[in-house]
Amino acid sequence: MERSTTERADTALAHPEAGAPLGDVLDGLPHQRAGHRAASASASASASASALASAPVPARAPGRDAPTATATEPAVAEAAVDGAGAPVRAPRLWELRELFPTPAGTPFTFTYAVVLAAVSVAAAHADPSLVHALHQGSSTDVAHLAVHPMLVLIASALWIAGGITSPYAIGFLLVLTALERRTGGLRAAGVFLLGHMAATLATEVPVGLAVLAGHLPGSSLHRLDYGISFGVATSAGALAGLLSPWLRLPLLTGFGAMLVADLIAFTDPMTEWGHLMALAVGIATWPLVRRARAARAAPEAPVPPVPALA
Repeated sequence: MERSTTERADTALAHPEAGAPLGDVLDGLPHQRAGHRAASASASASASASALASAPVPARAPGRDAPTATATEPAVAEAAVDGAGAPVRAPRLWELRELFPTPAGTPFTFTYAVVLAAVSVAAAHADPSLVHALHQGSSTDVAHLAVHPMLVLIASALWIAGGITSPYAIGFLLVLTALERRTGGLRAAGVFLLGHMAATLATEVPVGLAVLAGHLPGSSLHRLDYGISFGVATSAGALAGLLSPWLRLPLLTGFGAMLVADLIAFTDPMTEWGHLMALAVGIATWPLVRRARAARAAPEAPVPPVPALA
């Protein structure tokens, strides 16, 4: 004779290893859903991962962008996962240092920064009349562009308007470092020089035409114009295309608002228009820099072994 439900439940409670799960024994107890079972399995996996995290991990081989790990370094950072199953870890000190240029990681930005710092320090201690003469000689005005275009385009990019404490000097370090780490030194240099030259020509050529048409005096042909701000603005626009949307929007909004505020102040409208044009040039390079980052991140194809000669 078959036992009643109460008797089967008592047996299962007394000897759980010998009976079915309680959900299959008690008719009034709802069965566990598949989602709850998956959550229980996930909790068990998380507990196992936490146990593994306290175990020693083998030391990693030191590389150019990785620190030397000790053999007893816990793997807590690698074991932690977020709700989507992606690894989550706190930034390490060596990763924070990647915000700034290094000789091996970002050679173009590091070398350029050293040159700019040396020129700025020398200008701060030199005679003001000599510095003014050097600024005039390297100015990308219409008169110099008509005679020595390449010379003044390069010479004008060796100065920081406002010195090494200006916002563009800080932006140069952060923006160029991030751009070079994602696209490489040659491409980062190309983006910077493209914006520097394009924005310079876009602002100086109209000045020359206005002088020829009689709308501006002849002194406008010698308008003082030098600095790295056009290249920094272009690099910031290009970098925005490589960031996630929640970083791209604040960068473009904040930087664009600053440029528009300077233009409204009408202190130097030609230069401020040049900054907006340089930012637009950087945005136009998104397809190029994205392909460059993809090519840089793609793993290299393995080299086939050379067959041994008989």
